[in-house]
Amino acid sequence: MTDDLPLRLSRDLEGTFPDVVASYQDAVFTTALRMSGRREDAADAAAEAFLRAYTALRGYPAERIAALSVRAWLLTIVLNLVRNEARAASRRPAQVPLDRSAEVDGTEGPEAQAERHDGQARLGWLLTELPEAQRTAVVLRHVVGLPYAELAAAMGCPEGTAKSHVARGVQRLRALVPEEAR
Repeated sequence: MTDDLPLRLSRDLEGTFPDVVASYQDAVFTTALRMSGRREDAADAAAEAFLRAYTALRGYPAERIAALSVRAWLLTIVLNLVRNEARAASRRPAQVPLDRSAEVDGTEGPEAQAERHDGQARLGWLLTELPEAQRTAVVLRHVVGLPYAELAAAMGCPEGTAKSHVARGVQRLRALVPEEAR
């Protein structure tokens, strides 16, 4: 479905853009979540990324749309949004979130849900310990699953540099995880 997406977008933006959202919403949201650390901020950033992408595509000529690497382009947009929000948030007073009661999911038991939540929270915390370039590279490669060429395009750096960021980020994560927890 995504192989011919840029070509279909160049021919029919209105009819094909919902396919863009369906194809990449998980990758965009996951990237925003792992970079921002907050589900609400990630949802806002993902929605804003798709809105900005649609607005930009309306002004692009068909040839440019047809040559676009859509996933890398969308992830670049969401990464920029998350960075800009982090920069703006650093200038505002800190907000204290309200505690939410545990959300119940009937498909798994409470123990499994607690373990999954703890693992995700731990991963999120460990990722925040990485420098931004390494965190971005690790999230795009190992959480979103981008190939190195798309990862490099999304980060705006050479492929070798992207590989280096991933390797160093993974090495640093391993150093942060105690031996018995591996």
